[in-house]
Amino acid sequence: MPSDSPLTLLGGRSARDFLREYWQKKPLLIRGALPDFVSPLAPEELAGLACEEGVEARLVEEHGRADDGSPRPWQVSHGPFDDATFARLPERDWTLLVQAVDHYVPEVDALLARFHFLPRWRLDDVMVSYAPPGGSVGPHVDQYDVFLLQGSGIRRWQLGGVAGDDAPILEGIDLKILERFTVESGQDWRLEPGDMLYLPPGIAHHGVSESADCMTYSVGFRALSADESITSFADYLGEQLPDSLRYADPDLTPAAHPGEIDDAALARMRTLILETLDDPAQLLQWFGRAMTQPKYPDHPLAAEAPTDGDTLVAALHAGLTLERTPGSRFACRDLGEGRATLFVDGDAVSCDARLARHLAGDAPLDAELLAFPEATGIVTGLLDRGSLGWPDEAEDDAEDA
Repeated sequence: MPSDSPLTLLGGRSARDFLREYWQKKPLLIRGALPDFVSPLAPEELAGLACEEGVEARLVEEHGRADDGSPRPWQVSHGPFDDATFARLPERDWTLLVQAVDHYVPEVDALLARFHFLPRWRLDDVMVSYAPPGGSVGPHVDQYDVFLLQGSGIRRWQLGGVAGDDAPILEGIDLKILERFTVESGQDWRLEPGDMLYLPPGIAHHGVSESADCMTYSVGFRALSADESITSFADYLGEQLPDSLRYADPDLTPAAHPGEIDDAALARMRTLILETLDDPAQLLQWFGRAMTQPKYPDHPLAAEAPTDGDTLVAALHAGLTLERTPGSRFACRDLGEGRATLFVDGDAVSCDARLARHLAGDAPLDAELLAFPEATGIVTGLLDRGSLGWPDEAEDDAEDA
């Protein structure tokens, strides 16, 4: 989409204007971001997901009880849950949170396409929350960008300004709830279905359900911390470096004191570390893998049997279309001279630049793929690893093609 075109999702602003004025700078309330929006998921379906093995789900009760039965202000339970869990809940003051719903519900995954004015590899997942009246997770701070889309019911959002890393939080709870929260003037809104609130990192916020069946869709963005980045990059580099690359001191001079670490020793080690880290090609290979790494280790699921290239070609020529697996991440980097690196689900492959851009973009994955060099081999590999797949209704047709 043209970056200067007005988007209803952004309240009539263009992507360029939004990024310049709001992205990672200040919150934005957007009334009617998705007009006539109808939640693609019913509360019962969300609860059903929370009962499944492998689905990350939490239940937050504001007036819970400790293991000894004594009352406590907040209690967090982790799924999978069962019918008995929901049957015992009171009529208010609790919230169900289910992560990565886009992995399991195609209609929720489709929501992410509306946010492709941002780098696709920055998208993390869609968390969906359900709450009866009074349901909340307390005032808190997220260290990543998030769009809060109201799916059903009414939720009141209050903002408290920027909260630093040293902001005190309540102890003894598996949630980072702020001890103190003061609402800033004019930062208090009630969101109805289709309304959306954008929050940059570090903004204290508090959302409370004010109706029955309140559902909120949280579109979160991946932001590696400096700690995660340094550790991950060092681990990646360590796998590539030869054992012979070590600290060395061929310019050593007699020691003034046998136990002293002098400036020259520190300078040698600094040079070794910085020269090893300052490798743009290795940084690219690590970064592409890191930003497309699957959210969960069991995703995607590999195909049960290898894909035959001739079968793939026949199916595409017969009019069938492939799909990018919900939750799979694609990115690419042009290397020049018609070549690119395609990053998919934490892995990388060198291929034709046009093919890489096609796969990592929003274009349909139909017979046009076959016009690109190397397409058959690359695509069968992605099918085998589960990053691509056939629509359910087309899978048998593909096998028969």
